[in-house]
Amino acid sequence: MRLTDVTGYALSSPIDPPQERAFHGGTRTLHKRDVVLVVVETADGLRGAATAGATSSSMREYFEGDSQGTFADVIDGDVADAVEGKRIEEPAEVHDLVAAADLPDRLETQAISALDVACYDVLGKELGAPVYELLAEEYDDAPEPTTDLPLYASAGMYMEPEAFADQAALIEEAGFMGYKYRPGIGPEGDRRTIELVSDALDEPEMMLDSHTWWKLEEPYGEETVREIVSYADEMGAYWVEEPVAPDDREGYQRLAETGADLAGGESEESPEGLIELAETGAIAYLQGDVRHHRGFTGCRRAIEHCRGTDIEFVPHNFGTWLGLMANAHLVAAAPEVGLVEYPVFEDDPLVEASGDSGMYPFDLAFDLVEGEPPVANGRLELPDDPGLGIEVDLDVVEEYPFREGAWTEFEYDE
Repeated sequence: MRLTDVTGYALSSPIDPPQERAFHGGTRTLHKRDVVLVVVETADGLRGAATAGATSSSMREYFEGDSQGTFADVIDGDVADAVEGKRIEEPAEVHDLVAAADLPDRLETQAISALDVACYDVLGKELGAPVYELLAEEYDDAPEPTTDLPLYASAGMYMEPEAFADQAALIEEAGFMGYKYRPGIGPEGDRRTIELVSDALDEPEMMLDSHTWWKLEEPYGEETVREIVSYADEMGAYWVEEPVAPDDREGYQRLAETGADLAGGESEESPEGLIELAETGAIAYLQGDVRHHRGFTGCRRAIEHCRGTDIEFVPHNFGTWLGLMANAHLVAAAPEVGLVEYPVFEDDPLVEASGDSGMYPFDLAFDLVEGEPPVANGRLELPDDPGLGIEVDLDVVEEYPFREGAWTEFEYDE
């Protein structure tokens, strides 16, 4: 394929009015969610797409002053200059083209991630095959792709314990295999939430996404975290995710001594970082993401590292339906991988249950694509359509113009 056009669109999905969410020691205000849509086109008129930008957990656009608009400019500028007009036979070749642009490491990884996914989308359309079939061919001794995929719901953020329990019941009604929520309302509140959510769930698993614990102005102390993690394990938690800062390898290892299953990896800056985290022996679930870890190509390295070990690769996915489909193709193809994260935003049309999702609105997540992913009763059935099996709706470029400013802000109690 010869790439003739590479474009980055910075988009914003307003949260209007802004939402305020109280956590332990302060309040978080949510103004919007930003997305960078990357679109590549070929000389044959084929188009591939991917989403890109900073992860929701590390929130680099907030902590380091960057914005999604800045990254879209990088795609339109240095990345487009390095890639347009070039012919590639397979998506991995685009990595070297982007590397030649000599970007800072973090921007290079984000750009390669998007281009890798978008080029697989194009290649699938060129060959008339779904991306998962192309990916499956790249693993040795891989079983046939599995296209009927269980989803776990990723939802509740900073609520009262009773509200988390109510949401857990909604998630079970919708058929998801698990309910992941975001604690951080204080040690006692977090313990009470574990108790109530565990009682509320029958079949689905309970998962804690605990990244707030180490982001607080006055983080939970190590002993407090250890006590909460141990209690979550005692109450049957499937995993506790990011209970310590991503680079605190020793902290992960000390917590693993509790016997609790830990998850992490989404905030790693590279596939090498994912593998290094896995090599600590502290985690049971490694959470790479095609949007942040050099696409399908980079994540394959981490998956291969996990094969035959006690570590399960479960991709991080907290964004749009386009990102959902990309990570689902990865799961469908990869050996010993079988679970997909499904973010449940406010008024999600695919959640077949009544009640408050406990999340903020993110309309762009749904409107970015034409139609809907084939999700029902907490499962996703990947189609055998060429490429990613879903098309972007470029009307969003006009409907969701980029808004400058931080997407989220934290205010701490005095």
